[in-house]
Amino acid sequence: MKGFPFFKPLLPALVLLGVGCGGDSTDDRTPAGDQLALSSVTIGGQSGLSDFDDVSPDAEIVLDFTAALDAATVEANIYLLDAGGAKVDASDVYDGAKRVTLKPSAGLNAYASYRLIVDSGLKSAAGEAILTGKVIRIRTGLDTSDKFPQISDEELLTKVQQQTFRYFWEGAESTSGMARERTSSGATVTTGGTGFGVMAMTVAAERGFVTRSEACQRVQRIVTFLAERATSYHGAFSHWIDGQTGQTLPFSADDNGADLVETGLLFQGLLTARAYFDGADAAESKLRADITALWEAVEWDFFTKEGTEKVLYWHWSPDKGWAMNMPIQGWNEALIVYVLAASSPTHPIGREVYAEGWARGGAMRNGKSFYDTVLPLGEDYGGPLFWAHYSFLGLNPRGLSDAYADYWEQVCNHTRINYAYCVDNPKGYAGYGADCWGLTASDIPDGYTASSPTNDRGVIAPTAALSSMPYTPDESMAALRFFYYKLGDKLWSDYGFIDAFDLTSGWFDRGMHIAIDQGPIVVMIENYRTGLPWNLFMSDKDVQRGLAELGFTVEAGS
Repeated sequence: MKGFPFFKPLLPALVLLGVGCGGDSTDDRTPAGDQLALSSVTIGGQSGLSDFDDVSPDAEIVLDFTAALDAATVEANIYLLDAGGAKVDASDVYDGAKRVTLKPSAGLNAYASYRLIVDSGLKSAAGEAILTGKVIRIRTGLDTSDKFPQISDEELLTKVQQQTFRYFWEGAESTSGMARERTSSGATVTTGGTGFGVMAMTVAAERGFVTRSEACQRVQRIVTFLAERATSYHGAFSHWIDGQTGQTLPFSADDNGADLVETGLLFQGLLTARAYFDGADAAESKLRADITALWEAVEWDFFTKEGTEKVLYWHWSPDKGWAMNMPIQGWNEALIVYVLAASSPTHPIGREVYAEGWARGGAMRNGKSFYDTVLPLGEDYGGPLFWAHYSFLGLNPRGLSDAYADYWEQVCNHTRINYAYCVDNPKGYAGYGADCWGLTASDIPDGYTASSPTNDRGVIAPTAALSSMPYTPDESMAALRFFYYKLGDKLWSDYGFIDAFDLTSGWFDRGMHIAIDQGPIVVMIENYRTGLPWNLFMSDKDVQRGLAELGFTVEAGS
């Protein structure tokens, strides 16, 4: 386990109990003749008779006895109990002489405690009962063998981008071409996640995962569907859409209309595509024109409650109006909404809406230090990491500043605090450390939550560290290697890494991917490697005008 210091067992030692074994866990008596006793236990190369620590979850458990056994008594008297006292499904393989090999059907969980029981009903072939029963404590670590062959870091980054991109290409809803909200969503597509997917398509075309023509055609299918079939509200789209009919699928009882944040994330992607597909041919010219028509139709200023307030509102419904009543205020993932609203050539907002609404007159500032790192904006400890990702897939924080923050400092320091918290691991969760970190919104064993240092449920989401690659390249690369090589048999799938996992409980979100978690992986790794998405979005003349309107400074060359 050298090189992985966080693999040291994190769960407290279990009290060794008799559990009906007719004695304690030590045996000082010497068996006479055919009298039966346990002579040795070997687990994953370790030998002993009481405690086994840092055991690989797939380690073989071998018990040797002083005499041949009565095979009929083996299964009922040699077994494993988990930390809750439940019997672990396993088979006892008896060699017909003095050895039993215990084989858990599904292996053991990582970072878990077990008791290996040799009960007093075990008998020798001669009919002698075992001299004394045993309780052997087992604590697992992690199987640290490589699950896949080693490749160069550059090859690994490309592999992750290409495999993750497949979620938006092969896994897309077939009629609309839009991104399914999650793997199991059927026809339910997501507006913001589709914006991320469109950005991923520009990366895929540039890297040759698909041809430029194929990517252009797919983005055109999405744009045509949005223009001709999807219901819009003052130019904005709902959070969820039926990908076959275009009808709005309510996100909640009162959220059955426009979602301005999701719309912002969508148009971040569409404007990036408009910049990328700059060819003079008919297909690319049409795509640019169609994106422009959608872009100019969004009535951003309407979402100030029709000009009555100096703040943008997240939702509007045709039958419930402003019932959700949720102002979009910083600091969170929604900076991009204000940038786009100010950038609109047809329905822009002014600087005062940004200053009083988003920045709250400066109240979004923080300025305190956490783990010796100053956090310019937002809640203590920074909040979930997607706040440092979603707005910055296209908006380049390097060299970007305004009256409230240097945004490169903001996103880098937010990420460093999240990383430092995981390394510190104040709640003692299994696996947290320098190679296994990242708290953000994701699935958890009993639902979904926005994990952060102040809402830590023991769940790591690969997107958190991987999408932070531009900010913490060394730490993110270490996490990528760990996720792929050490946990790849459980995390890697047809669409890249699964959404989340919990090593304390042994839970893995098997087969599940979520669009808003997969998309940033592709895009932010590319921003780290070449800056392509940043360069495309920041080259947009509307965006440049909007940033200037809001008082942003963009350093040359950033």
